[in-house]
Amino acid sequence: MPPSSSGFDQRVLTLVTPIAASALAQGSRPAASAVKSGSGSGTITAVDAKGGTVTIKHGPIPTIGWPAMTMTFRASPPTLLKGLRSGQRVAFTAKAKGMTAEVTAISPH
Repeated sequence: MPPSSSGFDQRVLTLVTPIAASALAQGSRPAASAVKSGSGSGTITAVDAKGGTVTIKHGPIPTIGWPAMTMTFRASPPTLLKGLRSGQRVAFTAKAKGMTAEVTAISPH
């Protein structure tokens, strides 16, 4: 096949285009959220034992990329919440993936 009027060989362009399109499409997709974990401390502002959640006003958790804030965590397992109450200072370990966060360990301090 002779080169086109633009000087490109159509066979090469035809072979490269699907590959390039696929690479470009993959590069433009957001990366899958990785699970991040970290430790923090803060004050419990609410405990919902039936719902299996705890709300903690905590300091920054740099390993997850969180600033200081108040947020609600799912407890994994929910039995972690036994004996916890609002107003209590705690140390905790959390896992986060995207907008989902859970406490995997928590203890008063």
